[in-house]
Parts: sequence; structure tokens; C-alpha cells
Amino acid sequence: MPKAAVKRFRCLPDDEQSRVIEMAWEDRTPFEAIERLFGLGEPDVIDVMRHQLKPASFRLWRQRVTGRSTKHTALRSPDVLRGYCPTQYKR
Repeated sequence: MPKAAVKRFRCLPDDEQSRVIEMAWEDRTPFEAIERLFGLGEPDVIDVMRHQLKPASFRLWRQRVTGRSTKHTALRSPDVLRGYCPTQYKR
């Protein structure tokens, strides 16, 4: 049975579900940004990713983001005021 966070995630429109996964996958987007936008805290995002990714992909993702300073606002340098590289979304 899916946890409450996964149920809430599944109630989001498809484009927002995709955006949550994309933001979680990005190294520079902090969990706090996902929580502000979608109401899913870090443990909720972990549950969502566990259910949405293949087991090996989930393990690699967890290994990569655990303790990563860019994924946690409290661990970031106070000089970083954005969640992404300025050239990331250029068209």
C-alpha cells in the first residue's frame, strides 16, 4: 500500500508529477523548494522517488543526494540565492 505522500503525489496533474521528479533529480534544486511548491517534504520526496524509479535508479539517486549541500538549504552557502544555474533554462 502506498504511503500518504505517494497518494498525494498521484493526485497531482501529470505535468506537476513530472516536475516534482525533475526537481528531485536536479542536483541544485533543494528539497525545500519542492516542499514550497508542492507540499512534499524531503521524506515525502524520497517515498515518491522510491515508488517512481526502478530500484537501481533509486539507490543511485539516494546515494547521490544524501548529504549533498545543494539539496539542503541549511547546508548551502548563504551566497547561493538561486536553485539553478543561470544558464540552465536559456532558450
